[in-house]
Amino acid sequence: MAKSPKDPKEIFPEIIGDYKSLFGDDLISIILYGSATGKDFRPGKSDINFMIVLSEEGIEHLDRAFKTVNKWKKRRVAIPLFLTRVYVETSMDVFPIEYRNFQRNHVIVYGEDILKDLSFDSQLVRLQCEREIKGKLLLLRQAFLETAGKGAALKGVIGQSTQAVLAIFEALLFFKDQEIPEEKREIVKAASKVFDMDGDLFQRLLDIKEQKIKLGDAQIKDIFQEYLREVRKLSKIIDALGE
Repeated sequence: MAKSPKDPKEIFPEIIGDYKSLFGDDLISIILYGSATGKDFRPGKSDINFMIVLSEEGIEHLDRAFKTVNKWKKRRVAIPLFLTRVYVETSMDVFPIEYRNFQRNHVIVYGEDILKDLSFDSQLVRLQCEREIKGKLLLLRQAFLETAGKGAALKGVIGQSTQAVLAIFEALLFFKDQEIPEEKREIVKAASKVFDMDGDLFQRLLDIKEQKIKLGDAQIKDIFQEYLREVRKLSKIIDALGE
């Protein structure tokens, strides 16, 4: 079985060769994004995420990539995001949080940097924050009921949801024109201070996600209920920002 790379840069030449052979001149960019670009990358555990930017013609031939995508999945390379420049330019108003995250955490592997000159409307960022946090609150409540408060299941919910909340924290710091730290725990500290959130709780949630602490079912249940309260509070804070 092929091994996961210890450093994503190890696979750049092969990734370039594979996608260049598939799409030729229709390949505009290959961009690494997410945790693999920085200190949060954990070899063998973190996925490696690429954005493949194609021409309008090239995007019509995704079937060429079937075997290549499956090949790289065996080495913890996630299925890439296949985009076009037009798609990016026309979806900035819908996904400003995602594109800001891409812009802040990306490495150009091949071709043009289509992210560097993107600019963002702060009100659209706030609006997406509101939509995301209210949706997240409903999903967390539903998950709490579905799991019947069982610790192991709630750990999984925490692990899956905290990254989205961190993205909202980062976007809110942008909205308030605050400096955004590079590391996720520092983002938690900064956002908690600016918005009067329970920073210690979100640090514990990261500890649970990263399996740094062991807690019993009752403790996990209590922490999750605190999580629900803080997300509800954050929803109200974001609402007030729009007034």
